[in-house]
Amino acid sequence: MSVYTPVERESLLAFLQSFPLGELLDYRGIATGVENTNYFVTTSTGEYVLTLFEHLKPQQLPFYLRLMQSLSTQDIPVPVPLFTVTGEIVATLHGKPAALFGKLPGSSIETPNLQQCQAIGSQLARLHLASQARPGLLPANGRGFPWWKQSATQLQEKLSLNEQQLLQEELAFQSHYRLDDLPRGLIHADLFRDNALFIDNQLSGILDLYTACEGNWLYDLAIVVIDWTSHQATLPEPELSRTILESYSRIRPLTSLEQGAWPVVLRQAALRFWLSRLLDWHQPRQGSLGEARDPAVFASRLAEFVKNETYLRDLWPKGQNPMFSSR
Repeated sequence: MSVYTPVERESLLAFLQSFPLGELLDYRGIATGVENTNYFVTTSTGEYVLTLFEHLKPQQLPFYLRLMQSLSTQDIPVPVPLFTVTGEIVATLHGKPAALFGKLPGSSIETPNLQQCQAIGSQLARLHLASQARPGLLPANGRGFPWWKQSATQLQEKLSLNEQQLLQEELAFQSHYRLDDLPRGLIHADLFRDNALFIDNQLSGILDLYTACEGNWLYDLAIVVIDWTSHQATLPEPELSRTILESYSRIRPLTSLEQGAWPVVLRQAALRFWLSRLLDWHQPRQGSLGEARDPAVFASRLAEFVKNETYLRDLWPKGQNPMFSSR
């Protein structure tokens, strides 16, 4: 679903003249992803990824591209943008802002194992700590509570009575929780399995930082737990979930406040992705590859989270654990 702007060979050849990358050998669209147009590009000097930004404006992009440069210097495996021969980090293709990156090795995984869950938990904590000096300079989360309410209004007539009831009850519940006291800083906000690359059990890449924004770090952790440990089930698998939480907390100790907020934040993450998938499902954008993802998966998860708070709390590692801060 990530080729919204087709790129012809002649246009790509002209674009590549701005980069000292040799002769174009091959290129093909990338079907994964949701927001942007992406191509694999192979030249005589190596393999690259071309991204055309469908929503971000040229003046917004330098923040994200510089962020990726900064994270890469701190051993966070993110794509590194290339500069043009004139020193520009943002280029233009088909009238849209574009950037070219070195292609990271590895591939995404469908069913993470314990070692892979441990790797993503640890690296997420490192990502949070690597960027914690940036509060106040970070983009606001454009998909927080105001966006939830606006999206619910847009979708109201397209939902079943049961879906309408679930949505309205959850919005009412979440209206009581802002959780501003939780530790916060830069969050990825979309670290699903298809935004990570592995070579066997080694994490080799974290992709798609264009939703990165300011938020509480527990919310980012909840997104990872929901997607990486649920697979086709509605509730997270306990062993995998605890593995992610424990590996994360070895790098950044979790607080007692975060433990108390855990079920609420899991529900927030399920609600946010249910709404975004509903919008993609009912208001699809024209794209040449892929299909909208089924929103029913997250509706089912949210409904189960509402009914199973005790289960969600039991995902938190048990006992007096020195990895957890008492703050």
